[in-house]
Amino acid sequence: MGPAMRRVARSLLAADAPDVAPQLLNKLLVYDGCVGRIIEVEAYRQDDPASHTFRGRTDRNAVMFGPAGHLYVYFTYGMHHCANVVTGPKGAGAAVLLRAVVPIAGLELMSERRRGRRQLADAPAKLCQAFAIGPEHNGIDVCRGTGPGLFDDGTAAPDNPTVGPRVGISKAVDVPWRWRVPAIEG
Repeated sequence: MGPAMRRVARSLLAADAPDVAPQLLNKLLVYDGCVGRIIEVEAYRQDDPASHTFRGRTDRNAVMFGPAGHLYVYFTYGMHHCANVVTGPKGAGAAVLLRAVVPIAGLELMSERRRGRRQLADAPAKLCQAFAIGPEHNGIDVCRGTGPGLFDDGTAAPDNPTVGPRVGISKAVDVPWRWRVPAIEG
């Protein structure tokens, strides 16, 4: 992370989720002394049967219908939180799930939060636990403010990320809206 580090522009996030998702690869998630490079994401939008917004707006998914650049945090399996970045224009009901990061700062704190486990943030729930992202962060603006933020340190999004079907869902499992990139240091 050098002097070129700046918050991700809301204009980047205002596009369609499948277009935004690969652009988030190699960006940085920063919060509470922890930094991780995003290496895996999945896209979801309202016309997608796997999306929380497929059946319309509810109290639970209302953030996904808001403006781009806000965090949608949801509780799953009765025990885990997952974080998504809202994309598209207001009302679109779209977001990108942050699936995995490579930790690059705050590793001791992440390890403490993960109770000493070796894999700190290689899955959505582990990522939220490592970064202490919970329901209180639902609706937080990742483009500005003091909560979890997305930053660009000048590392380019990959030209050819691995693309494949999303995981952990039971509907639209064949939709290739999951992007991954090999981990890079720093």
